[in-house]
Amino acid sequence: MSGKNQHVVPHENGWAVRGEGNERYTYITEHQSQAVDLARSIAENQQSELFIHNRHGQIRERNSYGNDPYPPKG
Repeated sequence: MSGKNQHVVPHENGWAVRGEGNERYTYITEHQSQAVDLARSIAENQQSELFIHNRHGQIRERNSYGNDPYPPKG
């Protein structure tokens, strides 16, 4: 069973990590790269997906760390 997808979102104090469906933030950091590292670690541990949003809230990148139904060959 996979865990909650993790989102890196803009925050008034920098960037935040939030599990999908959660109201509270898991982490708040000054730099987006710090938030991405923390969220990636959680997503890998929970075998879920990581969504990285830009300053306007739009998804700019998405990574899967779970059971991908169409893994690349090779």
